Amino acid sequence: MELSVQQVAQLLDGKVDGDGSQLVNRLEKIEEATEGSIAFLANPKYTEYLYSTKASAIIVKSDLELRSQITPALIRVEDPYSSFSKLLEEYQKMMAVEKTGIEQPSFQAKSSQTGENVYLGAFSYLGENVKIGKGSKIYPNCFIGDNVEIGEGTILHAGVKVYANCKIGNHCKLHSGVVIGSEGFGYAPQPDGTFKAIPQTGNVILHDYVDIGANTVIDCATMGSTIINQGVKVDNLVQIAHNVEIGKNTAIASQAGISGSAKIGENVMIGGQAGITGHLSIANKVIIGPQSGVPKTIKEQGIFTGTPIMDHRDFLRVSIALRRLPELINRVTQLEKKS
Repeated sequence: MELSVQQVAQLLDGKVDGDGSQLVNRLEKIEEATEGSIAFLANPKYTEYLYSTKASAIIVKSDLELRSQITPALIRVEDPYSSFSKLLEEYQKMMAVEKTGIEQPSFQAKSSQTGENVYLGAFSYLGENVKIGKGSKIYPNCFIGDNVEIGEGTILHAGVKVYANCKIGNHCKLHSGVVIGSEGFGYAPQPDGTFKAIPQTGNVILHDYVDIGANTVIDCATMGSTIINQGVKVDNLVQIAHNVEIGKNTAIASQAGISGSAKIGENVMIGGQAGITGHLSIANKVIIGPQSGVPKTIKEQGIFTGTPIMDHRDFLRVSIALRRLPELINRVTQLEKKS
């Protein structure tokens, strides 16, 4: 990829401040950038690098004020992070090697159907009555069970496993090691202390534009469906249990766990290593901090942190009090000695 700074600005609906004719051919971090590259500044703590970076151009917020002269050209936009993401997306398209056709050896049941321009990688397996929409890509070593439906433009990276009867929408992206539709963790205690497995007869439904990170597992429902709604983004190493429903455009960070039958609202943000108890509900636009434990329903929008969770402002006050605890204990001990 080689574009002028002005061409990049046009792509991002930005305005050039400086020499727009110089060429850039790669994307780099502002603190490591070299001549001929383009970087971005979204986090204020990296502002100092504006004055030392060797990048040829930097994507910045439209109202950024400089305190001294700099060498790179600036591309001023409303949202530098989103603009740089868009540029990365375009760069990825330019650099990508388009995969097409059916590689061998692979297995495709006679009753399965694939649309136009579908790619099937080597050692992929398509079971009975599988349907795959046009333009989807199934990379090597993927397993697609019987009666699975996959929409258009969806990507399953190497080693994804999709159990029978699951449904995946259009333009989804599943990274390596993802398992969709494995049995939920359902066991009935017996009088003799053993456990009897409860049959898990449901499926998983992923709606359009869902991204699932590497080695994440989404269990099938005991009955009915585990549902991941449109636009949900799930990080690596997340566990989503049976009969969970996740609302539109919710984001879940790495190592979070959601127990069975929990209902998560729309535009919720769940931090890494958070744990959510089963059979509860979380309202729309709630933010749950990392390593938080959620044992009860959250009915209203807000930011919640801690184990068990509390309002984030209360959590900060408690944290300050905990830091003072050794001092307070010492003062009480001294007072007891005087009494």
